Amino acid sequence: MSDIIDVLTGIESGSSLDAIRRTREQARQNAQRSFEVLFEPAEPGTFSLAERYAVSAYTVALQASASPAAAFYTELLEDEVSPELAAAVAELAERDRRAGPYGEYQETGLAAESVPGPTVSYAQRPNVVSERLAAALEHAHLLSLHPRDAEASHLRRLEEAGWNADDIVTLSQLISFLAFQIRVVDGLLALKGAA
Repeated sequence: MSDIIDVLTGIESGSSLDAIRRTREQARQNAQRSFEVLFEPAEPGTFSLAERYAVSAYTVALQASASPAAAFYTELLEDEVSPELAAAVAELAERDRRAGPYGEYQETGLAAESVPGPTVSYAQRPNVVSERLAAALEHAHLLSLHPRDAEASHLRRLEEAGWNADDIVTLSQLISFLAFQIRVVDGLLALKGAA
């Protein structure tokens, strides 16, 4: 498969940005391998590809709606699962997008730097997403916009919705990978625009 970051940024072989990326070849390979493991696993297990695509479309739209990554993951969800789910996920992300990060610091010395912000609950929208997917999207919102508010009860919410420990780890890795990917893509596009 083509390197996903090159695809998202339009980097062509032999270009100046390709040369920049090749100075960190191992990092480039590791990023691509992470994408493949998360989005093209030989055995996806109980964390289905459809759920992975839905969480990805939501997460990227929530964090970087103008990024080419947002269009990529939304189209992937439309093509591989359904246009209706893609539209529902996009609507949720659009409605709940906020500037972040925010949340409450527990440390006394940092408490003054706390910035309040909303949490989300999609459990009340079974006509839009399943209970299991609702819990995953809520987790994506938490890790994307207010990670300092994370606590054990959030993991219990996932477990109650049918997520096992392995799936929760993979879900969190997927969300973290997307945060990394968005920043790399944005940085490379900024360099491309400055060239």
